[in-house]
Amino acid sequence: MSATWYECKVKYRKTDEASGARKVKTEPFLVDAISYTEAEKRITEEMSVYLSEGEEILITNIKVANYAEIHPFELADRWFKAKIALIAYDQESGKERKTNQYLLVQANDIKEAYDNTTHVMRDTMGEYNIPAISESPIMDVFPYFTGEEEDAERVEEFMRLKDSVPFQNNEDEALANEDALVAE
Repeated sequence: MSATWYECKVKYRKTDEASGARKVKTEPFLVDAISYTEAEKRITEEMSVYLSEGEEILITNIKVANYAEIHPFELADRWFKAKIALIAYDQESGKERKTNQYLLVQANDIKEAYDNTTHVMRDTMGEYNIPAISESPIMDVFPYFTGEEEDAERVEEFMRLKDSVPFQNNEDEALANEDALVAE
């Protein structure tokens, strides 16, 4: 199942890095959610970390983001929107078709964003080109899972299933059990 990303614009008090003063800012964030209601709940929970005691946030807008994929990279602090044109040849008409999709890639500058985009697309079987990369205003991305949680869930599910299925160490016993099941 693919993720649905919601862009949430959040108004909150943020400490200005240059002056150290607390200023009201409106910034966009991305959350992985299954509905607008869940996106609102998740962004509220995620933003609570950035708030001081008694402060609140105001969510000014929530919309479905049009990103096909999100690719974080370590040691990068900005997000870039990469436009990918997938190229396919129509056999009937003999014409070339382009389908655009957008990736959100983390990098430190445009060149690194281009390099990271080509790295992400390296296993693509079809032809493509990258007509545009621009810096995104997205401040942070909040996925459901970072990957470690998914791995832990898979291990937990495997262990649960493993414990519920009896271990067959004798081939004759396994065949006898199969015959009994077929007879039923």
